[in-house]
Amino acid sequence: MDCLIEAREIYKDFELGDVTVHALRNVSFQIRRGELIVILGPSGSGKSTLLNILGGIETATEGKILYEERELNWSDPRELTRYRREHVGFVFQFYNLMPGLTAKENVELAGELGRHPFSADELLCQVGLSDRADHFPAKLSGGQQQRVAIARALCKNPDILLCDEPTGALDSRTGGQILELLYDFNRRYEKAVVIITHNETIAKIADRVFHFKDGELVKVQVNEDPAKPEELEW
Repeated sequence: MDCLIEAREIYKDFELGDVTVHALRNVSFQIRRGELIVILGPSGSGKSTLLNILGGIETATEGKILYEERELNWSDPRELTRYRREHVGFVFQFYNLMPGLTAKENVELAGELGRHPFSADELLCQVGLSDRADHFPAKLSGGQQQRVAIARALCKNPDILLCDEPTGALDSRTGGQILELLYDFNRRYEKAVVIITHNETIAKIADRVFHFKDGELVKVQVNEDPAKPEELEW
């Protein structure tokens, strides 16, 4: 697998009054095409900040992000917007669906941003919500809303899917279903998927696990024989 995204010596500082918080310190790694990465670490270890920088939502204080060997220009908002729109899909712990749109309309809206989008109807079928396509988010359970959010993220056919605690607000059964959807997208389409979590069980499905502590990448673990989501014991 060739390199899709590379982080080089990433630092991120936040100023809180007179105090400087070092959220990320000298973080470097590569993510390959078709790879499933789990970023593991406790709350406050810099996981979400790193994900936002990888996705072009935040900029680093120092360092570089290279996408297909081309450096992202932190000072060009249009370039970052184009990068997010054309290449990156996001799945968050809280679903952020548009309340005034149906499930299908939420998915279709994201598809309009992609160059080669998937069918909203097919995606809703894959996530088991064909019969809920015309329902508004308020009429869906938490697990159903997360499945719509995943279908929305996938609809534009991103090169990389960035997932911030996608099962954190769900029970174990529903969380397992969400992991199966992410795993299937990764394996079926050979797209990179990055999942951040504090749940060590989830790390078993990864090709590689990035362990974070206090803003630093302290260990990279390679899983020679990753588990499938249905094999996990919660």
